[in-house]
Amino acid sequence: MLRLDRLLAPETPDGATRRLTLRYAERCKSRLRVELDDGTEAGLFLPRGTVLRSGDRLAAEDAAVVVEIRAATEELYEVRATHDAVDPHFDLLRGTYHLGNRHVPVQLAPGRLRLERDTVLRELLLRLRLDVRHVEAPFEPEAGAYGGGHRHDHDTTGGMLGESLSREAHAATPDFASMRFQPLGR
Repeated sequence: MLRLDRLLAPETPDGATRRLTLRYAERCKSRLRVELDDGTEAGLFLPRGTVLRSGDRLAAEDAAVVVEIRAATEELYEVRATHDAVDPHFDLLRGTYHLGNRHVPVQLAPGRLRLERDTVLRELLLRLRLDVRHVEAPFEPEAGAYGGGHRHDHDTTGGMLGESLSREAHAATPDFASMRFQPLGR
């Protein structure tokens, strides 16, 4: 069995000769027995918290084999504002807020959202007067403000924009314990 244990840097010279197509739930696992698209048996042995994205490349333990990851087509919901919405941007933003409040992985695109099928979430979105349709497409949800576990150790920020921004903000944060606050006027 082929052992895939290293995520390659994007600037690594191209050498991907094999492909591995996985659903989103499978791309979130750090230990997984898989079958490459060509039928070769392999195992993923990645750092805990790794989330693979379509286009990522993995190297086998001996670096002789490089495998490119592809996002599989999945059954999803595609959510849009209804055609008669007074403020379609607000309606979609409101739906996004409620999904985020439930920590639901969401793929964002202009004018639409995609999420994994869940009848309870579908009902919620319908009650918010959004259009919910069944689609089949690859699922690439947002990684989240803190990177969603996906990191490239060669990135200066560790692949996590949110963490970088948070570090910068905390470095400039005053000592609130020593501050005196004045009540707001009416």
